[in-house]
Amino acid sequence: MTVILLRHGRSTSNTAQTLAGRSDGVDLDEKGREQARALVDRIGSLPIRAVVRSPLLRCASTVEPLAAALGLEPVVDDRISEVDYGEWTGRKIGDLVKEPLWAVVQQQPSAAVFPGGEGLAHVQARAVEAVREHDRRLAEEHGGDVLWIACTHGDVIKAIVADALGTHLDSFQRITADTASMSVIRYTTLRPFVVHVNHTGDQLASGLTAKPPETSDSEAKDVPPSDAVVGGTTD
Repeated sequence: MTVILLRHGRSTSNTAQTLAGRSDGVDLDEKGREQARALVDRIGSLPIRAVVRSPLLRCASTVEPLAAALGLEPVVDDRISEVDYGEWTGRKIGDLVKEPLWAVVQQQPSAAVFPGGEGLAHVQARAVEAVREHDRRLAEEHGGDVLWIACTHGDVIKAIVADALGTHLDSFQRITADTASMSVIRYTTLRPFVVHVNHTGDQLASGLTAKPPETSDSEAKDVPPSDAVVGGTTD
C-alpha cells in the first residue's frame, strides 16, 4: 500500500506568520488556491483510490479540486488533524521562538508537550495509527495494491515520515514538508519504503508506476517501491 502525504496549500496563517493550529476559519490564500488547482496535473493519471483529509478547512480546500477531478468523496479523519498547540494557537511565530519550550520543540520534540494542548509523541502515534489503519482497510476493499492520498499538516507529515524512516522523533525537524508538497511512503509486510520527501515538482509519477521484476513469492513481499506496481497499473 502506498500513501501520498499531501500538505495543505499555503494558508492565510502561513503568510501572517502565526501558528494556526486548530483555529477555525483558517483557509488557503490565493497562492494556496493555485497550489490546490495545480494538484490535478501534478497527480496526473496516477490511480488514486481514496482521499483522506484532516477536518480543518485548509485541508478541505486543498483537496477539493483534486477530489472532484478524481470523482472521490474525501474521508475525514481527526487523527491526521493538526497538532493541538493549546495556548500557543494563533500566536505569532516571532513571539513563540522566545519561549523556553521552543528550544525543546527544536532539539527534543519527543519531550515537547504544548501548554493546554498535546505532545508531539502523541501526534506521531495517532497519525501513524491512522495511516496504517487506512492502508489495511483499503487493501481489504480493493483486494490488492492501492495508491491513496492523506491531506494533512506539516508537523504531522514529518512525524509520519520519521516513523517510516525508522528515525527517532527527536530527528523529525530534519525533515521538510513545504505547503502543497507530497511525501510518499510505500508500506510492505516487512518495512516501509520512503519514495519521496517534500516533492514539489510538476508530476509525481517517478517511482510509482514501474513494472515489478520477476521474483519468488517470498521476495515479492518486500519489493522496493521503485520496482512496484501501484494500483495494479503500469501506465
